[in-house]
Amino acid sequence: MSLLAAMNLRASFGGNFAVPLSQCNSCAHVRLSYPAIADWKFSSRHLLSDAFRGNLKLICRVSEAETEPESNNEEERELNGEKEGFVPSDSVNTNNPDLGSQNGDSQSAESSILETKSLVNDGSDETNEAQPKLEVVNDVPVASGSPLPGVKRLEFDESIRIPKETIDILKDQVFGFDTFFVTSQEPYEGGVLFKGNLRGQAAKSYEKIARRLKDRLGDQFKLFLLINPEDDKPVAVVVPRKALQPDTAAVPEWFAAGAFGLVTIFTLLLRNVPALQTNLLSVIDNVDLLKDGLSGALVTALILGVHEISHFLVAKEAGIKLGVPYFVPSWQIGSFGSITRILNIVPKREDLLKVAAAGPVAGYSLGFVLLLLGFVLPPSDQLGVVVDSSVFHESLLIGGIAKVLLGDVLKEGTPLSVNPLVIWAWAGLLINAINSIPAGELDGGRISFAIWGRKVSSRLTGVSIALLGLSSLFSDVSFYWVVLIFFLQRGPIAPLSEEISDPEDKYKALGIAVLLIGLLVCLPYPFPFSSDVLNSF
Repeated sequence: MSLLAAMNLRASFGGNFAVPLSQCNSCAHVRLSYPAIADWKFSSRHLLSDAFRGNLKLICRVSEAETEPESNNEEERELNGEKEGFVPSDSVNTNNPDLGSQNGDSQSAESSILETKSLVNDGSDETNEAQPKLEVVNDVPVASGSPLPGVKRLEFDESIRIPKETIDILKDQVFGFDTFFVTSQEPYEGGVLFKGNLRGQAAKSYEKIARRLKDRLGDQFKLFLLINPEDDKPVAVVVPRKALQPDTAAVPEWFAAGAFGLVTIFTLLLRNVPALQTNLLSVIDNVDLLKDGLSGALVTALILGVHEISHFLVAKEAGIKLGVPYFVPSWQIGSFGSITRILNIVPKREDLLKVAAAGPVAGYSLGFVLLLLGFVLPPSDQLGVVVDSSVFHESLLIGGIAKVLLGDVLKEGTPLSVNPLVIWAWAGLLINAINSIPAGELDGGRISFAIWGRKVSSRLTGVSIALLGLSSLFSDVSFYWVVLIFFLQRGPIAPLSEEISDPEDKYKALGIAVLLIGLLVCLPYPFPFSSDVLNSF
């Protein structure tokens, strides 16, 4: 196709068809210039036929191989005079004079086309108005399969959307061959979702991209490096920080948490007074009896307090802000623990794992120490609490410890006097174990997410809720807990800044240990308490 023929063809379309012809005689494919379909390739013959059916604006480019660098190392790029993934045209022309002359011809051809377009537009405005034009709509639908779960969908006005000029800066100056090579982009919640190829280690690439983003655009935008749930491939999401503002509650957080805390104190006292558990209304006439449950309430509250304090200490070290804990009352075991919101964006999965595991680790540690002391020390009143030996069948771990420490004293159908510290510590361990269930935004759910990722943790949540639903047929504690998880703690977990990097193996082992201990505490002890069973081991 000659240059004159191309300009005549372009003029026939009223200025709506542009074909830069530099080196086009060797080009076998073209690419649509609209960003949402930038990776769709068509043959020249099909594209020309489509152009006659609609006034598409097309740019013909030489087919480029999308090569990928092998690492995050920028030394080689700096030696070649590159900056942020760009090759200066002057250096190319200097090293290859022939290529420089070809570029000069290309520029002259493009300038001729632009001049022709200007003449056509200036010559006949009426012709352009008469012919139908294809208007490119930038507000395309948001991609399905949200990689930012937990982010509330909002109706953004134009002031919060990322303009095209900023998107070009993101593609050309923030991302690069050495970090994340962008192949396509999609609008997402007022921001932009970039698909492409991640280079090198995710953590190092994130640091480089975030640093470039801040250097060029300040603190206007937030970067996320996530796994796309549609194809399990890395994606980068850039969202205006205005879109990530937390919701404001109608009731002050401290007021609601204080109300829940007062009710939890009452249920902790009530749970340690057996005389009041059969008839809750009798508490009105026997308020003085609540003081009898003070010792047990303090022990259980101590375990809960150590649990929560550990969360806050580790979170502060990791730069994570936690909200006021909402203690959940329970008249069966005193409390179901607490619901603690994460107020800011967690940097990475390892940080989430440290914070989530810190509470159960501290709670289990103190609970087991108190439990062992209860089995070893005699009751202070020499009477203790008389329980049936069958009660130890309710926990595989507690029942096993009881059988090892008590020996033949623990027999089927035989009442047993134990230190009440055993019961109080057991309640604290059970509360920690319930919070270690791998579901939703419980400690166990956050641990499973940090270890295995979002997809596996969502499946574990479904399995855990199903199993709790089945066990609720036999246990009222399971029933109330599954309701609590389903309506308050189901998730999903809010997106992390960088969700691709795995935690260190030692933290994974710690998290798995927390999940296993919780399982052992909750599972029943299936073996009969007899000396024959103990000797068989």
